[in-house]
Amino acid sequence: MLIPFSMKNCFQLLCNLKAPAAGFKNRVKSGLILQSISSDVYQNLAVEDWIHDHMNLEGKPVLFLWRNSPSIVIGRHQNPWQECNLNLMREEGIKLARRRSGGGTVYHDMGNINLTFFTTKKKYDRMQNLKLVVRALNAVQPQLDVQTTKRCDLLLDGQFKISGTASKIGRTTAYHHCTLLCSTNRTFLSSLLKSPYQGIRSNATASIPSIVKNLLEKDPTLTCEVLMNAIATEYAAYYQIDNHINLINPTDETLFPGINNKAKELQTWEWIYGKTPKFSINTSFNVLYEQSHLEIKIFIGIKGGRIEICNIEAPDHWLPLEICDKLNSSFIGSKFCPNEITMLTNILHRTCPEDDELHSKWNILCEKIKGIM
Repeated sequence: MLIPFSMKNCFQLLCNLKAPAAGFKNRVKSGLILQSISSDVYQNLAVEDWIHDHMNLEGKPVLFLWRNSPSIVIGRHQNPWQECNLNLMREEGIKLARRRSGGGTVYHDMGNINLTFFTTKKKYDRMQNLKLVVRALNAVQPQLDVQTTKRCDLLLDGQFKISGTASKIGRTTAYHHCTLLCSTNRTFLSSLLKSPYQGIRSNATASIPSIVKNLLEKDPTLTCEVLMNAIATEYAAYYQIDNHINLINPTDETLFPGINNKAKELQTWEWIYGKTPKFSINTSFNVLYEQSHLEIKIFIGIKGGRIEICNIEAPDHWLPLEICDKLNSSFIGSKFCPNEITMLTNILHRTCPEDDELHSKWNILCEKIKGIM
């Protein structure tokens, strides 16, 4: 049963915060099931942060259901250049987000259900949560063959991954979140989660590719709404709480004081890209010059999302060494992103305003470099 999460509901259901907050002052006697009315990935991730940071979960577990418009979500310690096709994402207007939990990269859209299980640190149990999801699926369709794995994934028919897991364990609270593929765009999923970038060396956590399948492909009655209701029912029965899915607005500061600042932080370049572990790219490409191809070698070291080492090597007769050195030094300290390189290229053009041939070569180089960003 869906009910709006009004201030009245709020005062009836939630309480005992780690820090005082205007929206949650009364007492919650047991657990709670929440569902976001937003499809914005940053807003929904902010809800996770807010609950983790502010709610006292002792004896009051929370299940949070949420779905996002098309977006890619990487783990806390991952490298987006290594995990996804950023150029394609920009072309398609797909958002990139970095969550605060570990784990691998996932594609979200409205056909993918996200489940976040909040408990105290002592009660944290990923396998228990996944078994609850399996029971919910079997309650709807007893013929489904869904099994948990040692890696805390869910497999359909013993081979197709329908759910992946990640978690964050704090000092006193913890959460485990997982996906559930219902009717996601598998074409987008496979193309976006395939990095085209060559020559990356990184110690960042790498995702493990899997064969996936939608539950709706197995049974057309398994819609997102049916599955969310089934999981909520099983959760309510397990924790002996009211089977109410409480609808929440993640931007409501009266319910979640300070949450919009959390959402803004999750959207910053410094968080999404700047938190990438140190890495390097060592690659090369060819340019056409007088009916022949010349090899251009590039080595770029990136720390905190910014270029700290840049070494572009080009044949001296095509681009003199002093010009290469000027390019190399101009890129040091800049963000490793296409917009920054475009801006630097325009600045370089102004240093030699009359040299069209040099401008053309700079443009070729910069377009190639932007292609690996």
